[in-house]
Amino acid sequence: MKWPQHGSNPQYLFDALELPLPEQRIDFSANINPQGPPPILKENWSQLFAAVTDYPDPKGKELKEKLAEKEGLHTDQILLGNGGAEIISLVGRFLSGRRVVIVQPAFSEYEAACRVNGCNVDYHQLVPDRWEWRDLDLSNKLGRSDALFLCNPNNPTGVCYPKSVVAGLLKECEENECFLVIDEAFYDFLPDYDSLVPFINENPHLLIIRSMTKMFAIPGLRLGYLVGAPSMIRKLEALQPHWSINALALQAGEWCLESESFVRETRELIERERTRLFAFYQEKGFLVSPSSVNFYLLKDPSLKDQLPFFRFLLEKGMIPRHTMNFPGVEGGWLRFAIKGSRENSILMEAIAEWQNHRRSFL
Repeated sequence: MKWPQHGSNPQYLFDALELPLPEQRIDFSANINPQGPPPILKENWSQLFAAVTDYPDPKGKELKEKLAEKEGLHTDQILLGNGGAEIISLVGRFLSGRRVVIVQPAFSEYEAACRVNGCNVDYHQLVPDRWEWRDLDLSNKLGRSDALFLCNPNNPTGVCYPKSVVAGLLKECEENECFLVIDEAFYDFLPDYDSLVPFINENPHLLIIRSMTKMFAIPGLRLGYLVGAPSMIRKLEALQPHWSINALALQAGEWCLESESFVRETRELIERERTRLFAFYQEKGFLVSPSSVNFYLLKDPSLKDQLPFFRFLLEKGMIPRHTMNFPGVEGGWLRFAIKGSRENSILMEAIAEWQNHRRSFL
């Protein structure tokens, strides 16, 4: 069976499993802010219509200036992209034919972008359950590699590795003339994020990828950015299509950066709901990854393969993200986004029902 490569668009998942798509459903497979877009975007949406009749600024000057001010950078240290996916694709093209290591489990796009560009791909596998950082043989791998990909906070586990770990990795990468590519798509969900951006001014081997689609719930607009040394930004820009980011996304990005109270409210909501969910899972005897963000891995420990649990939830209209394409996980867990209170309560009811159902065949 060919599993869908991403969350969202559940019709493809139900087609693959030959299940009818329920009319009433809640999609836990996409890690998007459950509050939806910030109010400023909704309130000013009608203003965007005028932008469709003109070409967008190919340099995204105003959005870059606001990002630079926010991050304490210069605009020549920022590359805007059509979502994080385009930036990952550009990095893959830049690394064409080289040797890369991916810390797994991780977002599948890193490997896809590298393999399509003829890279030699190796893994640094983290151990399931606690997903703790272990050096193992990473130092030896870095000595013969050109780039290391690290997703932090990690997707799919939600685990965040401390700044001390990343600083150590960066030092090793620098010593081995190896790029460290950090995907921070979910950094803004962390209540106490310790920024890695200052390292950009010290080390040309560091690239940090950011997404604006997750926190601000605008995946349909597609917007992300990368920070790095000006020399690297120029090389990646040369690979990028002209007018890559549309005018609506550019303006929406500026408004989103003004939504600081919205970000704080989201973090509080996620932390509150995560605490409630994890207490429920502990009471019911489920295993859950020690996530710090807006999604987590869940496992029924009575099952080696979570497919029966997965199918049961799908038939109830609860749609988790499968993990078949996450190396080292491969169906042994399910990933869930943290939604609003009502949706999470419905999910907990379905999982309690699953436990009663499971007893009937175990």
